[in-house]
Amino acid sequence: MHDNALSVTLNDAPDLPSVVLQALYRITGRSSGELRRSILAHEPVYTAALFGNDHIDVVPRLEKTIAYLDELGLPLTLHEWVDGERDEVSRETLRGILEGSGGQYL
Repeated sequence: MHDNALSVTLNDAPDLPSVVLQALYRITGRSSGELRRSILAHEPVYTAALFGNDHIDVVPRLEKTIAYLDELGLPLTLHEWVDGERDEVSRETLRGILEGSGGQYL
């Protein structure tokens, strides 16, 4: 796991249909097999590293992943990873982290 990141994890371990996994693949870039294994293991569906060259791409993918899972009505949990430690965060806290960076992550 990344030292400093935000992630989204499904609360349950549903066996999602292929069409949903394919849509998640288009959003996250993770293969259907990777997604299925993560979901069944209660691991993050997507993780956005907050620092690095790809932060401009990963934050929109995180936001799109959350929006898509919300559209499907799937309950999820958001986490902030700081120095390798994971803490659950609310949507408001997530937004504050993203906006509080002065646009650094957006």
